[in-house]
Amino acid sequence: MAADLGADPLMREHSLLARRGRIVLDATAGSGGGDLGLTGRELEVLRLVAAGRSNRDIANELFISPKTASVHVSNILGKLGAASRGEAAAKAHALRLVDLA
Repeated sequence: MAADLGADPLMREHSLLARRGRIVLDATAGSGGGDLGLTGRELEVLRLVAAGRSNRDIANELFISPKTASVHVSNILGKLGAASRGEAAAKAHALRLVDLA
C-alpha cells in the first residue's frame, strides 16, 4: 500500500526494520544479493560499511561481536572482488545494493 501511495520514506523505514529483525517481507525478496551470493546479513553489514561504520560500530548495531562483523566484511570483500572497504562501498552504491537515503 505504501508503494501505491508513493510513501518512499515509510517504505525505507519498513524495509530497515524488517532487515534488522531478519524478516523477509515477501517470498520473492530472497537475499537481495543477486548473483553476488551475498546473504541478508552481509547486505546489512555492507549497508553499514557503505555508511562508513567501523567493525565495532557494526557489531553494536547488529548485536554481534566485532570479530563476527570482521568476518562478514571479509566475506563481502571477497564476494564483491573489492580490495578495501571503500571499494566495497563504491561497488555497493554502483550496483544499488544499498539505499542512497
